[in-house]
Amino acid sequence: MTQSDLAVDPAEIALAARLLREGRLVAFPTETVYGLGANALDPEAVARIYAVKGRPHTSPIIVHVDSIDMAKSLVAEWPETAGKLACRFWPGPLTLVLPARRPEPGVPPSRVAHDSSSIPLIVTAGLPSVGLRMPAHPVALALIRAAGVPLAAPSANRFTQLSPTTAQHVRNGLGSDADHILDGGPCQVGIESTVLSLTGPRPVLLRPGGIARAELETVIGQVSMETGTPGGAHPSPGMHPRHYSPRTRLLLIEEGKVPTEGKGIFLQHRHPPTRKDVDTVQMPDTAIAYAAVLYETLHVADDSGSDWIAADLPPDTPEWEAVLDRLRRAAAE
Repeated sequence: MTQSDLAVDPAEIALAARLLREGRLVAFPTETVYGLGANALDPEAVARIYAVKGRPHTSPIIVHVDSIDMAKSLVAEWPETAGKLACRFWPGPLTLVLPARRPEPGVPPSRVAHDSSSIPLIVTAGLPSVGLRMPAHPVALALIRAAGVPLAAPSANRFTQLSPTTAQHVRNGLGSDADHILDGGPCQVGIESTVLSLTGPRPVLLRPGGIARAELETVIGQVSMETGTPGGAHPSPGMHPRHYSPRTRLLLIEEGKVPTEGKGIFLQHRHPPTRKDVDTVQMPDTAIAYAAVLYETLHVADDSGSDWIAADLPPDTPEWEAVLDRLRRAAAE
């Protein structure tokens, strides 16, 4: 990997890695969205993530690794299904939820805090499972390797707000609450990872994302879908009813039926707006291309001073599952 591949000075990565080892927070790019990273083995550092984001402790945090070996070191079981999926989709936008490795009974808390074989309960929201992902971004992988520890990293924004896909989004949203921001350019996938649970007898999709369910099924067969929002700790991030939301009211409409009053921005997909005096953004035809620009488009619309943002709903078909999930949660009251 060369310096040009990184798009970030290796000295800056070394600085960020040192900060992480010291318990500080570093925002960094992945192919999905920017993450707010902390040493996943340091419960005090992870607690800072929850505090900065205003994130409820019922929402677990995904742990980012730089290799399959690192992932295996953090789990109690590594089933054959996990191996198949990791070989096919890692590095990439797939999070695998597996039984977490816990410290042996009687291990002192001082040792548990930085024990490379156990994930603190605060990371998993008290659940016995942990979500693991190997990101497909050279800066993210270089950072994990330089830090020498797995990184707990939710999206680098305030809880329920729009996810950041550029370093500027992070600066606008978190200000100085991130101790350091690595600018690796715009994220390419544009929405969060797919989260798949392998803790039960059958694979269960907890959150649709950058890899479609149909792609998973070509490798492991039928995948079930988690329905509803469970009480207590959520098995995956992104299951809160309202999420990914702009400050401006977002409306989901059909056949271009925008509000008759107020100044608005219309995200057009299939139908033109019913008013001619509406600023219109033509969204891409394919789900992958739409996802890649969704958050950036919402950030721009949110900063426009409009009274509302309206989105022309894409078709309710399997390939649009992740985009529709983000739009519906973003528009929830």
